[in-house]
Formats: sequence, structure tokens, C-alpha cells
Amino acid sequence: MLEKIDPKSTKIGWIGTGVMGRSMCGHLLAAGYVVTVSNRSAAKAKDLVDRGAVLVDTPRKVSERSDVVFTIVGYPADVREVVLGAEGTLAGARPGTILVDMTTSEPALAAEIHRAAKAKGVESVDAPVSGGDIGAREARLSIMVGGDAEPVNKLTPLFEKMGKTIVHQGPPGTGQHTKMVNQILIATNMIGVCEALLYGYKAGLNLEEVLKSVGGGAAGSWSLSNLGPRMIAGNFDPGFFVEHFLKDMGIALAESKRMGLALPGLALAEQLYRAVAAQGHARDGTHALILALANLSAIDWKPKA
Repeated sequence: MLEKIDPKSTKIGWIGTGVMGRSMCGHLLAAGYVVTVSNRSAAKAKDLVDRGAVLVDTPRKVSERSDVVFTIVGYPADVREVVLGAEGTLAGARPGTILVDMTTSEPALAAEIHRAAKAKGVESVDAPVSGGDIGAREARLSIMVGGDAEPVNKLTPLFEKMGKTIVHQGPPGTGQHTKMVNQILIATNMIGVCEALLYGYKAGLNLEEVLKSVGGGAAGSWSLSNLGPRMIAGNFDPGFFVEHFLKDMGIALAESKRMGLALPGLALAEQLYRAVAAQGHARDGTHALILALANLSAIDWKPKA
């Protein structure tokens, strides 16, 4: 049984070294933890290996070497395979191991993993995050946690290395439900950010000066302050992929349907993001929405030109 988490005694496993996962895992390495990593593309783990992490080829092998295993992968199907598959983390976990899924995934899957883990004497926590690549790099993510109180409390020292806002929402699956709230807020807010900047552009305004005026007032938002400058600069590198956001909105729409909720704003945002993907931007950042909206009005989006 894992009594206390400490760099001297606790071995960490990490699966998923993409845009966010690489930075998040790096903070644990920097804190002195022994880390074992696995990723479908081994090249994406090279930076972590160069800093001392040990690379293995399956999630099961990660779990066999670890006391706490983090996963942050792409889709619910990936979570199922990585955690519950024959070569998954649960198969290699000893009683007392804590499995922490930080992927944005399905609440029902988080509850299923918790039940399967409990049957083996293993703890399971769902802890999706918000903050994008910037938040991951600067260790100021918002971490939304679902699970039993005891393992959640034990994990606090690790969460504090990755995030600034850490809230235990309740039982298994509630972390994922809270992340859906987060994604619904972002989806409709992003429409407003893009439409406002398009309006300013068409009106001939200097958009950098516009941001100075509106960014700190009632119209301000994280997306406006952090992604607005990227849109203006024409930088659509992903802090969070469009294709992954489509996955998240799909989960939120399915959950809302199950609960009998009508969420027309979310449905509109999902359709607009489908247009973004269809126009070739599925692997760009979510702020590429402005390109699809510009296309509706035949606007050539080049505000810095």
C-alpha cells in the first residue's frame, strides 16, 4: 500500500507525451521523481529520456515499474486500451497502485475503470486538465479530479507540480463531467472571440490595440488573452488540437442528450468545428476556428500583412 508520495520512494509512470503530457511529466522529473514513460511514438519521449526517464514499450511495463501511473492520451478508445487492455496499466498494476487518467474522456468510462481497478485492489482517479500547452509548460493547469478521497489526497503533491487549481469534484467520473462544463464554456466563447476579431479586422482596426482595450474588461476571457494574439499573428500551432476538441464536444453532446438537455450553442460550435476540420485544420489549434469563420465571409485572414 502506498502510504505517502515522495520523490525518494515513489516511482512514477507516464503514458502519453504529446503537446501537454511531455511538459507535465517533465515537471515530475524536475521534482526528482523516478519516471518510466511509454508513448506510441517513442521519438516524442526523447526529451524526457534525455532528462533521465526510462522508456518502455507497453503501458503494462510502465505499471509494473510504478507506484502511480498517469495517462494522458487522445480518445476514450485509447484510454480503454491503455488502461484495460491486455497490455494495459491495470494488467501490470500491483495492489495499492494508483492509476490517474488525465485524458479528457467519458465519465462512464472513468467509473468503469474505477470498478475494474477496485476489483484488483488498485485505486483509480480521473483528473482531466485545462490550460493548454501554456498551462502545461508553466505548471498552472486547472485539474478537475474525480475519485475516492484517500487516493486523491495522496496525489496532491504530484498535482501541485502540474497545476495551480486543483479541485476534488466528487466520486469517479465527476472530474470528467467537470471537464465537459469547461469545454462547453470554451466552445461558445471561442465563437465570440473569433467573430469579434473578424469584425475588428473588417472595420480596419489595429487588432493589437483592440485587445488592449477589451481584454481586461467585461469582455475579457482566457481565449481572448491567450489565443487572440496567436490568431492575429497567424500562428495556429496547436495548444490543443481541433480534432481532440471535436472529440470533447461529441462527449458533451452525448452526455447532454442522455440527460435530456438541449444545448444549441454547443451544437452550433460543434458544427463550426467540423467545418474547421473539413477545411484541413484538424491538427491545428482550436483557435483555427477563425479561419473557417473568415471563409464564410470570403475574408482573407492576414491581419499582420
